Amino acid sequence: MATLPKEVLRNMIVDGDLKTVNDLHTYLKEMFKDALQEMLEAELEVELGYVKGDKKNKNTDNRRNGTTKKTVSTRFG
Repeated sequence: MATLPKEVLRNMIVDGDLKTVNDLHTYLKEMFKDALQEMLEAELEVELGYVKGDKKNKNTDNRRNGTTKKTVSTRFG
């Protein structure tokens, strides 16, 4: 797995106003949450065969039925 360049990490620290380990932990949890959400949405696009909101290329009766709140348990919370 590739590591982030130091410049990117330093920008994250400055932009996220990270001063403590707890700040970093919260920041990483939010980043993980966002990444996981994007992965799940991409998986759904592949499964259904069309991107969200694209009615022109929808060649299936299978469709999105809205969203509901879900809780996913991970090592990060």
